[in-house]
Amino acid sequence: MSVTNFPGSSSAASTGIPITKVTVPALAEMKRQGKPISALTAYDYSSSRLADEAGIDLLLVGDSLAMVVLGHDNTLAVTVDEMLHHTRAVRRAVRRALVVADMPFGSYHGTVADGVANAVRFVKEAGAEAVKIEGPRVELVRALTEAEIPVVGHLGLTPQSLHRMGGYRVQARTADGAMRLKADALALAEAGAGALVLEGVPREVAAEITAELAIPTIGIGAGPDCDGQILVFHDLLNLTFAPAAKFVRRYADAGSLIRSAIEHYREDVEHRAFPSDEESYHLPEAARATIGAVPKTGVLRKA
Repeated sequence: MSVTNFPGSSSAASTGIPITKVTVPALAEMKRQGKPISALTAYDYSSSRLADEAGIDLLLVGDSLAMVVLGHDNTLAVTVDEMLHHTRAVRRAVRRALVVADMPFGSYHGTVADGVANAVRFVKEAGAEAVKIEGPRVELVRALTEAEIPVVGHLGLTPQSLHRMGGYRVQARTADGAMRLKADALALAEAGAGALVLEGVPREVAAEITAELAIPTIGIGAGPDCDGQILVFHDLLNLTFAPAAKFVRRYADAGSLIRSAIEHYREDVEHRAFPSDEESYHLPEAARATIGAVPKTGVLRKA
């Protein structure tokens, strides 16, 4: 089966159970019911399809692709066009999860009008169902909401602000900092944000914000009291080349598995163990009867 094919004539064919599409209002209902929200970053068709079929609720096309996919030192270098490219690939794979696109650095840091225009591109050109922006940009959130574009906010450790923060540092570690973070979170919710990522903040601060907000919080390095959790795909599977952050739990060592498989393939090629005769195509018997041996050059010689 081609990787691009979905089994059956409908998305529910494999299980017989209709798939309910996750939306921003659905996330709010999950919070109301006390049902934890699972979220994961996604960057391409295959991994996104696996995550969607595994039941992940929210897939974020994160600007972290700058680091884990494109090899940059931080998230600042990735462009709008690169993010659009990857968002399209993810959207093609997904049937159930909510697809959220990260707005990259520089795409919303000018005028509100510029930010809205770039967000429209993610919805119109790439099929994103929401966009995520970093920082307490209340005016922009309000404008995006008025433009019918769902917004996910992002507070705490905001990677696009690493130069201002002096690196990747836990935020809101003082009473004043916690109060500012709480005020920013309430302001974003009031402006129309549908959900809020809290990254790199003390558990106690995240728990208090989560309890006060009507919208769901998605934590990453913010403790277990948020309404949901998100991890970077490559961190979860040990596909990075750096030590894991404190909050990362590695659920599998795909890096070692993939490296071992590739080494095994290389060894089989070097020892002419791959491909085997069973993995080769053959002439029909009638054709073989009229053709002689096949020399090492691969040129057929008539008998």
